[in-house]
Order: sequence, then C-alpha cells, then structure tokens
Amino acid sequence: MHIEAMTASDIAWQEQALCAQTGTDFFFPEPGSSVREAKRICGLCESRSACLEYALDNDERFGVWGGLSEKERLHLRRTEGGR
Repeated sequence: MHIEAMTASDIAWQEQALCAQTGTDFFFPEPGSSVREAKRICGLCESRSACLEYALDNDERFGVWGGLSEKERLHLRRTEGGR
C-alpha cells in the first residue's frame, strides 16, 4: 500500500478553518447528538471545500467534515462512484 506524504500546503487550509478556532466538540459529537451547530460553522467557513475534499480523499469516517456528516459523506462517495 502506497501512502503519499502530505505537504504543508496540503493541509494549510486547516489553520484557517473555523473549526480550528472553535474546538472539536461540535464536529465530533457523541453518537445520536446533533451536528446542526457544526454544519452552521462549516457553512460560514472559507475552507469548507478543501476540508470536504480532504475528508473524502483520506476516508475520514467520523465527525463533520466540509459540512457533511459521516452518513452524508458515505452517500456522496456512493453516488460519485466510490471516490
């Protein structure tokens, strides 16, 4: 299995992301908890598309990334043909 090394520019968006300024509690809630506040914050974030792309490329399975929950990202992967 080949794993590409990430460069600083690959994750530079993380420093600008609003979630980095608010903490992870909203983005990784307890099972069954609301993700509404995380999605609201994501909706205001300029890094949203880079965050979602990162989550899809790295198969992030937990939390809210780029404004989408785990289930929403799974659905997106399936409709995009297994990205």
